[in-house]
Amino acid sequence: MAYDKFNILTSSAVPLPIENVDTDQIIPARFLKATKREGFGDNLFRDWRYNGDDTPKADFVLNNSTYSGKILVGGKNFGSGSSREHAAWAVYDYGFRAVVSSFFADIFKGNCLNIGVLPVQVSPEFADTIFKAIEADPKTELEINLPNQTITLLATGQSESFAINGYKKNNMINGFDDIDYLQNIKGDIEAFADKLPY
Repeated sequence: MAYDKFNILTSSAVPLPIENVDTDQIIPARFLKATKREGFGDNLFRDWRYNGDDTPKADFVLNNSTYSGKILVGGKNFGSGSSREHAAWAVYDYGFRAVVSSFFADIFKGNCLNIGVLPVQVSPEFADTIFKAIEADPKTELEINLPNQTITLLATGQSESFAINGYKKNNMINGFDDIDYLQNIKGDIEAFADKLPY
């Protein structure tokens, strides 16, 4: 399944300065029964967003209209816990196209890259700078430049580079998942196969 191509994303951001956010908090286990990758955004951070009677919790950031955007800025060790790929699906389905943190759990990071969400790992100092900038101005914008592998606070020009696997970078830029990539090089695969001795 192809996803949105990712090149340069300019957006305001939603701050979630909580450390050790695990995948059960991102998408509680009781919502994992569905097999399609749609609808998970409704239950992103479900137990933090809603009371037991399904009324929104006014103090949770996703229920605060002050904050919006396609970038989620999380605390250190984002996506820890179980390996459920539904957590990445929920982030994508809600509308986020990038998550910024000073550290990601490896499996969550991989799941994000497989479905079109860019995990941008920055230094703890730059993460703190971003949080402070959003606190001062909730409409402050970040620019995430995937080709150049940089993230920039547009208001100040402060910038930092981030690392990404070259194969995953190419897939993100083209909007490919692993199957799309293989289909894209089908001709090369067939040409190689034709040269093999029988």
